[in-house]
Amino acid sequence: MKLIADLHIHSRHSRATSKELNIKNLEKYAKVKGIGLLGTGDFTHPEWIKEINSELKEDERGILYTKEGFPFVWQTEISLVYTQGGKGRRIHYVLLAPDGGAVKKITDYLLTKGRVDYDGRPIFGINSIELAEKMLELDDRIEVMPAHIWTSWFGIFGSASGFDSMKECFGKKFANVNAIETGMSSDPAMNWRIKELDDYTITSNSDCHSYWPWRMGREANVFEFEELSYDNVLAAIRKGKGLIETIETSPSYGKYHFTGHRLCKVSMTPQESLKHNNICPVCKKKLTVGVMQRVEELASREEGYKPEGAVPFKTLIPLSEIITAVNGGTMYGRKTWEAYYKLVKGRSEYDVLLEMEEGEIKNAVGEKLSDAIMKNREGKLEIKPGYDGEYGKIVMGEEEEEPKPKKQPDLNDFF
Repeated sequence: MKLIADLHIHSRHSRATSKELNIKNLEKYAKVKGIGLLGTGDFTHPEWIKEINSELKEDERGILYTKEGFPFVWQTEISLVYTQGGKGRRIHYVLLAPDGGAVKKITDYLLTKGRVDYDGRPIFGINSIELAEKMLELDDRIEVMPAHIWTSWFGIFGSASGFDSMKECFGKKFANVNAIETGMSSDPAMNWRIKELDDYTITSNSDCHSYWPWRMGREANVFEFEELSYDNVLAAIRKGKGLIETIETSPSYGKYHFTGHRLCKVSMTPQESLKHNNICPVCKKKLTVGVMQRVEELASREEGYKPEGAVPFKTLIPLSEIITAVNGGTMYGRKTWEAYYKLVKGRSEYDVLLEMEEGEIKNAVGEKLSDAIMKNREGKLEIKPGYDGEYGKIVMGEEEEEPKPKKQPDLNDFF
């Protein structure tokens, strides 16, 4: 069986998330997107785990299913804030658990370190070494995965509060730390330049804070298994067994690709930033060093290097983003949803992006949008790079700003 998996999501109990982010909507729009497996998100939160236990049933292979048979795997994200090496560290980790028993052990341990009821992504003052050691002690099938590793503020390699290597962070290679998550501002090719990461599986997930298809599944993993089980998912993450490719947004689309200062609308390449000593030329404050520059700082290999046996990847921008770039309006707007529905009716978004015949797309939505979708499939869309918390933007000629309508339709009006 082949499926697309997004193993890093959130519930409505995390900060800055949709209030309608529930199991029902996750299942509904995962199917629209073409996702075949989701992380549960936020399993340490007491209200969310009640909903999980009420609406999902765990089987003997460690997979949870809805009544309609859609699968989830136990997953959460936590934030560690601590001091190491004389520097403040803020690192996010994805935790994957084999079953509900392991989830309880994790939560019970974290309760000895702080609260879990105020945020789906709780913050603790423990360090990364203690986290890895304790999770291994609780259950050796709990996976600890550094999240969005290059993100400036909360990545293990982040420019603001991260480390220069995995070894500097952990001191040694732990048996339960086997993979990294690229994050939207980097892709596997950028990570291949870091020799140390040859020992880690490169994964991609959305870290979505809503269920909309331009957020959920925007980055994902493609697995091929004989059967769906936690052990098979774990083997894919730890050994690459069954991981056949990843799906990435263009790194330029990510919020921290270029170096810059959002308030002054200053965006720079690494070369430009170094000329300015990482100082904003407008306000003279420090620039937020972006992922592209940070990779250049740590890379020991030239751009374009590809390790032998590297897992391939595809670069895709979400369909709603493309429709909006071509047709104008907003991703929430009616004309965007109308075009989206014409394309995904009877199929999934991933089918449209990867498989749908060009002629069929053209007949449904016209030549201009069809051309953009095909460019997306070929990885040839031009993206104005994101920086300092601002998403990148598709360039389709002159940029136009349109006000957000007062009353916005959503996918429920079409499905």
